[in-house]
Amino acid sequence: MPADSEAVAEQVFVALADPSRRAILAALAAGGPATATDLAGRLPITRQAIAKHLARLAGAGLVTAEPGERRRVRYRLHAAPMQVAQQFLAALARDWEGPLGALRNHLGTSPVGAARRQERQG
Repeated sequence: MPADSEAVAEQVFVALADPSRRAILAALAAGGPATATDLAGRLPITRQAIAKHLARLAGAGLVTAEPGERRRVRYRLHAAPMQVAQQFLAALARDWEGPLGALRNHLGTSPVGAARRQERQG
């Protein structure tokens, strides 16, 4: 995976590590674009805290800010960074499958693995 994709994935993982940011993303997914004030009305988080979280989410590319009426900024989900993170995880899983499969095969054919199978069947 290219280094820039890895950096995008890292930003996504850092952004998703916070439950408040995950709640904000879920609210945007369920209700569509919203302002920080709108989100504060839907979530048990202050408007100021939501604004800080939205800045972090925007920095990770997960939301985009759109100018709205009367200088109000609406935030919309942006899926591309999430897709990069999913690709990173899929590549990691593929890299693990070979060694894990080999380990499973080894344990299944080893004397220890055979003894464990007999214990379970016994």
